[in-house]
Amino acid sequence: MALTNFAGSVAVITGGASGIGLATGSALRARGAHIVLADINEAALLKAQEQLNQGNPGAQGQVLTVPGNVTSETQMKELMQQALDACGSIDLVVTCAGVGFGGPIDTFSADEMQSMMNINFMGTFLCVQAALPAMRRQASGHFVFLSSIAGKLGPPLLSGYCASKWAVRGFSAALRAELYGSGIGITTVYPAWVDTPMIHQEAGGALRLPNVQALLTPEQVASEILQAVIEGRRDLTLVPNPDIALALQIFNTDQDKAEDVMGKSLQRQLAKMSNQP
Repeated sequence: MALTNFAGSVAVITGGASGIGLATGSALRARGAHIVLADINEAALLKAQEQLNQGNPGAQGQVLTVPGNVTSETQMKELMQQALDACGSIDLVVTCAGVGFGGPIDTFSADEMQSMMNINFMGTFLCVQAALPAMRRQASGHFVFLSSIAGKLGPPLLSGYCASKWAVRGFSAALRAELYGSGIGITTVYPAWVDTPMIHQEAGGALRLPNVQALLTPEQVASEILQAVIEGRRDLTLVPNPDIALALQIFNTDQDKAEDVMGKSLQRQLAKMSNQP
């Protein structure tokens, strides 16, 4: 059953202290939902709670915060249990916790790869396992998984990030089939570059890529997410960047050609950069 009215619903959001997670929490609270924000950054989480309360002073829903690491099975089970204890149900789970590392595969560390798989994919998997028993009892609920347009393409210098986001894509497709007829829905979100803290990180945590152009805001993505949930959409692809949209079109019709085009484009960019004084 589609979640068409957020008033009084209970939404658990991981990565809720910033970016898309915080924007989605704000949008849901404005529509009367109870919000349970989870994030590994406890200080930022408290600021986010204050921001949601001040931004929507007349909202009826409560805002709870639960510090937690999405890579911990125990902590994710505790998160969902706290949501149930406080609010009585789990109607929506939005998995926004994520990290991104990029660069040539030659210099890409195993630790970076493992971190992305643990947070981007296993964090999604563990949230599902923790929330699913309650949703099954309710015979209703909705998951929103944040993948990326990198979960539909194979851009160079993002091989590890792509792997983690393609994993989310494959997981969600198989899970939808597994949950068929259960009343539980899944929307997988594939945004292009979004103006979030992840793309502004310094060396050591950044997507170290040339020509990153963020044309989406977290608020735009949050608004689209809510509409997709209301409509029960399975796929939410947001690609305002003309070059990325063209790459996706080519990839969908001729993957071999798309790989060659992206490879040639990267070589031209690198050559241009090397010739700069």
